[in-house]
Amino acid sequence: MSKQLSFDLPSRAALGRDDFFISPSNALAVVLIDTPESWNNGKLLLIGPKGAGKTHLAHVWAAQSGARIIAANTLTEDDVPNLVQTPLVIEDVDHIAGDRTFETALFHLHNLAQAEGRALLLTAKSQPHLWGLCLPDLASRLQAVQSATLEAPDDTLLTALLMKLFADRQLNPAPDVIPFLALRIDRSFAAAQQIVEALDKAALDAGRAITRAFASAALDKITDVSAHSDMSHE
Repeated sequence: MSKQLSFDLPSRAALGRDDFFISPSNALAVVLIDTPESWNNGKLLLIGPKGAGKTHLAHVWAAQSGARIIAANTLTEDDVPNLVQTPLVIEDVDHIAGDRTFETALFHLHNLAQAEGRALLLTAKSQPHLWGLCLPDLASRLQAVQSATLEAPDDTLLTALLMKLFADRQLNPAPDVIPFLALRIDRSFAAAQQIVEALDKAALDAGRAITRAFASAALDKITDVSAHSDMSHE
């Protein structure tokens, strides 16, 4: 049997509004992104695990509002006056907790954005009181920011997420692959990303189509590796 031609094509995440699948686990966040006029004091914090869609929704809002998107760990005090000339998205704010330099820059940016009436969207994996911020004034301000949590995916969302991840990588699995994976993998965004990435690499290496049998073998391999890793840490 001849091998299927495979190409190492770049993965491109689709981040448009129409590419975001709405389900009960993320509906509130979507509503708030679509109605920034409802944000308390023009600020919103999106909370959720990696892959939950925070960055996707941030790009949707940025496209709607003309906001700039920056990573929290690139902030400097010198940049603050320029940054608040437009609405702003600050990603992964929890990553700077404990670093006084970045926290100070964010503190000044928050205050100036509020004074200038600029909308501010923040993303993080958890609520601010869990981050370990070292500046009490910044902690109190962020704990007061309105938040929306993107929950773990339900069955419908997990299926849609798998479809999107395959599409982002320009992969076309057999029709029964996605329903099979949705029943077998952990109900998490990280698990979906891990299996699609693994299948992409395995299919490329083997020059094989992604069938249910191929997916099952890849999933068993991931499970075996994970079990071995857990045992080695006991």
